[in-house]
Amino acid sequence: MNFLHRTRGAVAALAVTLSLAMPLALALSSAAEARIGGGGNSGSRGSRSFMAPKSTPTAPGTAQPFNRTMSQPGSPGMGAPAAGAAAKGGFFNRPGMGMLGGLAAGFLGAGLLGMLFGGGFMSGLGGFASIIGLILQIALVVIVARLAWSWWQRRNNPQPAQAYASNAGPTVGPGPEPSYRTGFGFGGGSAPNQPPLEIKPEDYEAFERLLSDIQAAWSNEDIERLNKLTTPEMASYFAKDLEENKANNDINKVSDVKLLQGDLAEAWREGETDYATVAMRFSLVDKTLERGTNRLVAGSETPIEVTEVWTFARRSGSDWELSAIQQTN
Repeated sequence: MNFLHRTRGAVAALAVTLSLAMPLALALSSAAEARIGGGGNSGSRGSRSFMAPKSTPTAPGTAQPFNRTMSQPGSPGMGAPAAGAAAKGGFFNRPGMGMLGGLAAGFLGAGLLGMLFGGGFMSGLGGFASIIGLILQIALVVIVARLAWSWWQRRNNPQPAQAYASNAGPTVGPGPEPSYRTGFGFGGGSAPNQPPLEIKPEDYEAFERLLSDIQAAWSNEDIERLNKLTTPEMASYFAKDLEENKANNDINKVSDVKLLQGDLAEAWREGETDYATVAMRFSLVDKTLERGTNRLVAGSETPIEVTEVWTFARRSGSDWELSAIQQTN
């Protein structure tokens, strides 16, 4: 009876602890938003995929690292799908975190088993102490995971000062009719031994056009159109996201997309491929409807503002394509 009583108490304590830890878990995960990209961090930036883009006046913080990417450290390219799935963004499944992530997971698993059988960090001190012990273990997991992620970023980013350098170029201020011609700074640079890459006014116009066209194709669930506007890697992510929406009987509609401010973070060339990373603040109406009935499930008719970092890639003689989307801190 004592074991059953202890087990029931542990289960109840676990339920309370998970409810307390839920905000922490949500904070660590990507925002579960419905617009294209899901408010997450997907794609590739060639050889700079594991370097943070330079901050800009539009996005003065740092861009978040990718949780969906087909790039490998040190590998260039536009992210064409290869055999095997893209890297998953699970809490213990980030690249380079295998050993430390497994260790953290082991701590948590050991603590849960210890609670069920009367052990844990604070063995023998009662149900409430077990709750505190499990919370401490979850905090330890978070600390270990963050340290592992920071170590992995430092190992794969030999020039952190350059990666986080500020771009002092001019930007578009809030106003009714922003323009890419004057709205983007002309900072950035090219890879070593490559000629400088100049981003021209017509390139900025193409970026703004892609911002609207990609959102429209997403709302129409037009995968064929998305294949033409994005790299194969990004198109594969969007197709998967649209399939998940269908499985949930949802359809996401994005409308009234309007650029408010934007500037260039980086521009460079790798072989025959040009890259341009731009920060964009834009407004849009983002709503999720029940498929077939058009009943509003999430979002509203009220426009919201979003700041994201988009990377575009262009092979010689081809048009610009969306290569990556990153959120900002």
